[in-house]
Amino acid sequence: MNKKPVQTIADIARLANVSKSTVSRVLSDSPLIGEATKERVRAIAEQNHFLVNVQARQLSLKQSRTIAFVVHPFNNDFSIADLFVLEVMGGISNGLSAEGYDMLVVQVDPQETGWVHQYLDSGRVDGFILLTSSYRQRHIQALQEMEAPFIVWGVPQPGQAVPSVSGDNVQGGKLAAEHLLKSGRKRIAFLGGPTDEPEIQLRFNGFAGALQEAGQVVDPDRITYEPYSSTAGAAGMERLLGQAPNLDAVFVVSDMMALAAIQVIRRLGRRVPEDVAVVGYDDLSVAELSQPPLTTIRQNIPLAGRLLAGNLVEYLRTGQVANVSIPVELIVRQSA
Repeated sequence: MNKKPVQTIADIARLANVSKSTVSRVLSDSPLIGEATKERVRAIAEQNHFLVNVQARQLSLKQSRTIAFVVHPFNNDFSIADLFVLEVMGGISNGLSAEGYDMLVVQVDPQETGWVHQYLDSGRVDGFILLTSSYRQRHIQALQEMEAPFIVWGVPQPGQAVPSVSGDNVQGGKLAAEHLLKSGRKRIAFLGGPTDEPEIQLRFNGFAGALQEAGQVVDPDRITYEPYSSTAGAAGMERLLGQAPNLDAVFVVSDMMALAAIQVIRRLGRRVPEDVAVVGYDDLSVAELSQPPLTTIRQNIPLAGRLLAGNLVEYLRTGQVANVSIPVELIVRQSA
């Protein structure tokens, strides 16, 4: 007697070219799965007279009540991104706890995407909060192909139906530039992060727009982009001072890079803020403890974490995509 070609959810997944978790969600009529996929999976099940083992399906569909927080590998030397991750993690943990979920921290290789299958098909987690900078789009694509529930910190690509939480980057750049202009600065530099990050370009757009509205020229010699690290922040500040030695202010797109920039400015014989005013971004906990205390753009990181958690749980329940932009504010301290 020939063995039936379809006996398990795994068999249907193979024939439909989808994951086992997708088949499980189709059989439970999840709102997270598109109608075309549902029709294809159901047709295969009907054609092969597949009968669902209710007890086994309930077991396979049992929620783990756990969310994976996906981040880059932590470095041996404490880095900018590590500090930001730790602060947003607190907000995520609080948000998930309020919803009755636990958090699993998953460190991933920026260039590898196999972790999606590993954690989703095993049922270890119900969804993912993605907070990576390098190769972020590659990870988003892998999650979408697996039809995995997830939310991302940052700005989605145009036309991308991806749940997200981000800060108002354009307004942040504008507030920084306007503050420096109002304080009488005339030669303002921009020290940016990785050029392939949409957030960095949006911050520059707000910064440049404010300068242009004030009748100032955006001088290419006063613009540089660096990776997210203290070392790169210091190197970028040295480069700016070499290209534009008469600059009198700098907007830096990260607090930790800004603190490194201050060290370089002082080492080269300048005073902060008398000779060069410095504005950072994020308002990390170290910003007010620096010398001088750092003027910065606050993103409200704890709120960002809570929104990432709450909006992902809502997406799991309803399948509705939400894109939230958090207001930013200028925090004036002694560096500018």
